Amino acid sequence: MKLLKYKGNPILSPKADSPWENLVTCNPGVIYDNGTFYMLYRAAGDDEDHVIRFGLATSRDGFHFSRMSAEPAFGPSLDGPDSGCVEDPRIVKLGDTFYITYAYRPYAPGRYWTFPHDVVRLPACDGFAPKAWAKSLGNTGLAMTKDFRSFRRLGRLTSPVLDDRDVILFPQKVGGRYVMLHRPKDWVGPSYGVSEPSIWIKFSDDLLAWEDKPSTLLLTGRPHSWEEKIGGSTPPILTDEGWLMLYHGVADGGLAQYSVGALLLKADDPTVVLARTPEPILEPELPYETSGFYNGCVFPTGNVVVDGTLYVYYGAADKYVGVATCKLDELIKYLLRFKKI
Repeated sequence: MKLLKYKGNPILSPKADSPWENLVTCNPGVIYDNGTFYMLYRAAGDDEDHVIRFGLATSRDGFHFSRMSAEPAFGPSLDGPDSGCVEDPRIVKLGDTFYITYAYRPYAPGRYWTFPHDVVRLPACDGFAPKAWAKSLGNTGLAMTKDFRSFRRLGRLTSPVLDDRDVILFPQKVGGRYVMLHRPKDWVGPSYGVSEPSIWIKFSDDLLAWEDKPSTLLLTGRPHSWEEKIGGSTPPILTDEGWLMLYHGVADGGLAQYSVGALLLKADDPTVVLARTPEPILEPELPYETSGFYNGCVFPTGNVVVDGTLYVYYGAADKYVGVATCKLDELIKYLLRFKKI
């Protein structure tokens, strides 16, 4: 089964006359609320440091989005740990408030497509500098908003000494506790039972208190496949059969193309994987997905269900935003063919 790509893709592209988004618009967090699709998208201009911010766009039909301001909606802080860049938002609504997990760095990444993959641009600092700064680690923060115009930064969710991104909150509590997915890049080797970065899951009684909570390995990659290295993609969706969750897989140890798979997790115990797609349901195929700043990349960061249709929003080649759809019940039926329990 494959998701159906919208023929009008890309639905958002760099804006030539905007200095903060004339180079990149990708990796959007999207949520649907009271008849409106809200999109926070990753944006960057043609500057040497490659400072990354979020723009805001909205839509009534899920396909045609309008930018809501000539200025960024959310950007790096002036002097905080996220003063280098903010990236890859994922959005959930809890109560009447929207919560956004986002990756950040203390130092802007620079024009990363001009040097080898996974090289990190480092600041000048002495031996006393904290590890998060000295290695420009990718941490994850939490922000909240009620209107997508004013935001409050709530703080760091992940350890300051780990590169820990792809952090995603579940949109409701499970067993009375909050649930979080994360992907600590350094948790590899015999002591962790994995050879590549993998998806872990943890629970907490408080949205900000995660660091001392134990993590359980949820999913690891499969050697010599389209998903050797993996990470969480979009906030899980509760269905009658369990939690539907999309994830990304990268071939060749993270050096080749990004594709997308799906999981079904047990509703009352999401540490249990009920089913997993054996092949990608979304792959880079079209020019806007195969030619950009990371060639051959589809990277979902938002999904919503409206009237039985699943809308999946993804970054394409680290440059554009695309959307693909399917009937939710068809994807669940397909997943159930591979149910293990």
